[in-house]
Amino acid sequence: MDTQNCFHCGLDIIKEDEIIFDNKSFCCNGCKTVYEIFSLNDMTYYYDFEKSPGATPQDIKGKYDFLDNESIVAKLLEFQENSTAIISLNIPHIHCSSCIWILENLQRLQKGISTSQVNFPEKKVRITYNPEVVSIKTIVYLLSSIGYEPYISLENYETGNNTVDRTLTYKLGVAFFCFGNIMLLSFPEYFEVKEYWLDQYRGFFRWLIFALAMPSFLYSASGYYVSAFKSIRSKMLNIDIPIALGIVVMFVRSAFDIIMDYGSGFFDSLTGLIFFMLLGKMFQIKTYSFLSFERDFKSYFPIAVTKINTDFSEESVPIYDVEKGDRLLIRNQELIPVDGILISEKAEIDYSFVTGEAVAIEKKSGDKVFAGGKQIGKVIEMEVLHSVSQSYLTQLWSNDVFQKNVEQKHKTITDQISRYFTPILLLIAFTSFGYWIFIDANIAFNVFTAVLIVACPCALALTAPFTFGNVLRIMGKQKFYLKNALVIEQLSKVDTVVFDKTGTITTNKKSNISYEGNLFSEEIKVLIKNALRGSNHPLSRMLYDYLPEAKKLKVDAFEEITGKGIMVQIDNHQILIGSASLVKIIDNNSIQQTSVHIKVDGQYYGRYNFNNQYRDGLEQLFSTLKNQYQIKVLSGDNDGEMETLEQLLPKGTELVFNQKPEQKLEFIKKLQQEGRNVMMVGDGLNDAGALAQSNVGISISENVNVFSPACDAILDATEFQKLNYFLQLSKNSITTIKMSFALSLLYNIIGLSFAVTGNLLPLVAAIIMPLSTITIVSFVTVMSSYYACKK
Repeated sequence: MDTQNCFHCGLDIIKEDEIIFDNKSFCCNGCKTVYEIFSLNDMTYYYDFEKSPGATPQDIKGKYDFLDNESIVAKLLEFQENSTAIISLNIPHIHCSSCIWILENLQRLQKGISTSQVNFPEKKVRITYNPEVVSIKTIVYLLSSIGYEPYISLENYETGNNTVDRTLTYKLGVAFFCFGNIMLLSFPEYFEVKEYWLDQYRGFFRWLIFALAMPSFLYSASGYYVSAFKSIRSKMLNIDIPIALGIVVMFVRSAFDIIMDYGSGFFDSLTGLIFFMLLGKMFQIKTYSFLSFERDFKSYFPIAVTKINTDFSEESVPIYDVEKGDRLLIRNQELIPVDGILISEKAEIDYSFVTGEAVAIEKKSGDKVFAGGKQIGKVIEMEVLHSVSQSYLTQLWSNDVFQKNVEQKHKTITDQISRYFTPILLLIAFTSFGYWIFIDANIAFNVFTAVLIVACPCALALTAPFTFGNVLRIMGKQKFYLKNALVIEQLSKVDTVVFDKTGTITTNKKSNISYEGNLFSEEIKVLIKNALRGSNHPLSRMLYDYLPEAKKLKVDAFEEITGKGIMVQIDNHQILIGSASLVKIIDNNSIQQTSVHIKVDGQYYGRYNFNNQYRDGLEQLFSTLKNQYQIKVLSGDNDGEMETLEQLLPKGTELVFNQKPEQKLEFIKKLQQEGRNVMMVGDGLNDAGALAQSNVGISISENVNVFSPACDAILDATEFQKLNYFLQLSKNSITTIKMSFALSLLYNIIGLSFAVTGNLLPLVAAIIMPLSTITIVSFVTVMSSYYACKK
C-alpha cells in the first residue's frame, strides 16, 4: 500500500486516510487544523526550524503513559474541581512571540481546553481545561506534536526546584573565549611589528583567528539570527534585525579580507560585539529577575489565619507560618490559603478566585480543599497538607479574570517607538553606507555596523518595566502590595478618593463597647459568642474579642447578609445579630451610635454600642489629601457620628451614611460618569462591588484572611496614614519614566550622530550599547529610590 509522510507530524499516511489541503498531505484533521492556524497567522515558517516537521507522537509513544495514573496526575495539578483543572507545564522551547501566540491559543487546537497563559521568563504555560473532556496526557501529546514538548519531572513538582536554562551562560562563555583569544592573536596586527617569525606565520594566525571567530558567529549569536528571521517571516520588524544584519555584514567583510589577503578583517570587533551584547542581555535578565524575585518574596499578603492549637485554643498566625499538619479555622468569606483536608462535616467553597466562576462547590469531611477557595457559610476546620505558597496566592490574585480593562499608555508609547524605530534605523544605516562607500570602503562598513548596533532601543524598552518593578518593590517593603504594574499608572491619575468608614477609617483594634438592654443568661452569651465565631465583619470580630471565652458549640446553619448581619442556628436556637432592620425593630438610639442588635429565639434582648476609634494619623492624612483630591466618606452605618467626623475631617469632605453595598457601587459609577478617576478604599468585605467598579480599589487589611479579587492593592492597616505618600510616589514614577524616555532618546541621537560621521567603531558601539542599558536601569532605580525617600 502506498504511503507518504504527513506535512505536519511526519507520520506515514495510509492513502485512504489522506487529507489534502493547500497542496499538502495530512494524516488527520488535527494536523490540518494546526497547519491552518499557522497559515492564517503567518507562522508557517515554524516548519523551517524543524529538522523533521513537528515532533511526532510516534517518536514519544509510551513516554507519557505514567500520566494515565491519577495519583501521579494529582501531584502535577495545581487545582482540580469537577469540570475544571489547572496545570502549569515547563516548555523549554518557548523563545519568541510566535511561541507565545500558539501556546495561548491551544483551545483552538483541542476541545476541552478553556484557556492557556504563557509565563515567558519562566518558560511555563498554565493550562485550564475540563478533565471530563480531555486528559492531561492528550494535552502533553498535543504540545509535543506542535513542537513544544513539556519537561515533566515529578521531583521538580514535589520539591519546587525548577530546571535552569543556562543557554545564555554557555553562549556568553564561548563568546568570551573567542573574543579573548582573538584579541591576543591580533596584537601584532595592531602594532604592525616587523619580525621574521610573525611575518612568516601571519597568514596562519589570520586563519586561526577566522577559525576562533566561527563558534562565536555561529553559536553565540544564533539567537539574533533566529529572532530576526522569524520577525521577517511574520512581517514584524524587531530590533534583532539590524543587530543580526550588522553581525553578518561584519563577518562577510572580514572573511573577504582574509580570503583575498587584504588584512586580518574585523573579527576582534565582531567577537567583542557579540560578547558585549550578550553581556548586556545577561545583565538585563539578572537585574529583572532580581526585581521580580524580591517582589514575589516581599509581597506576601498581610493576612493571618486562625490556627487551632493542641489545647483547642485559637490564635491568629501569619499564613507563611502555617505548616503541614496544622489545624486551621476558616470563617465565612475567608480565603483558604493552603491545600488541605476538610475535617468539618461539610462546607461550601467558592473557587471564583481560581476559575472566575462564583459557583459554590459542596465538600464533605475527608475531601481535599484547594488553596484559593473562599469559605461560604458556617465556620469550618481543615488540616493542612502543604505549607502556603506566596507566589501561588499572588498568581491567584493577579488572575486575568479579574483584570480591569485599562490602557497602559507607557507600554503603548514604547511599542509605537519600537515599531517605527527599526525601519528608520535601517534607512539611516543604508543611507550612511551609500554615502561613505564612495569615499572609503572601510569607513563605510564601520559606519554601517556602528549605526545598527549603537541605536539599539533596549534601554528605551526597559524604562517602564524597571521603573515599575522598582516601585513595586519599594511599596511592597512598606506593606502596600499592588496587584501589578498597571496599578501604579492608575494611581497616578486618581483625582477623587472615596473611603468606607467601618473597618477602614475606623480601627478594629480599638473600640469602646457597651451593652444596653435586657440582661441575658450565660447560655445566651455562649450562643452569641459561637454565632460570632464564623463572621469576619469588623464589628463581629470586635464583639467576638470583647466577649469572654466560651464553650465551642456546633453551628447547624450560618448565613451572613451583606450590610445587615448574621443569622445562625445552634442547637435549635435561632440567633440574629446585626442591624435594627435585621431584628425588625425601630432603633431609638438617641445619640445614633454604631450598634449591633441581639435577638435570640424571637426575643429581642438589646444592643452593643460601639464608640469607634479612628485610625492614627487620619486627620493629618485627610488634610494633606484635601489639597489635591476630592474626598468622600461612605458608610453603611447611621449618621450618629456625623458631628464627630465633621470636627475631625477637613471642611468640605462629603459624608454619606446608610449606604448599602449596591448603593456604594452606584455612588462610584456616578462619580466616574462625571469624569472622575476614583480610588476606593475599603475593607474588602462589604465593599467588593465598589472596589471592582473604581479605577483603583484598595483593601485595608487588619491581619484578617479576607480580601477580594476585586481589589487592585492591599494596604496593611498600620500604614494607613501613608496613603498620600504612595499616591505621590506613583505620580513621581511616571515622571521618572518620562525623564528616562528623554534620556534614552538623547543617547540614541548622540550615538547616531557619531556613528554616521564615521567617528564610532563597531566595537565601541557594542560596548556603549550595554552601558546605555546599565545607565537607564541605574537612572530609574536611583530616581525612584530618591522619590521614595522624599516624605
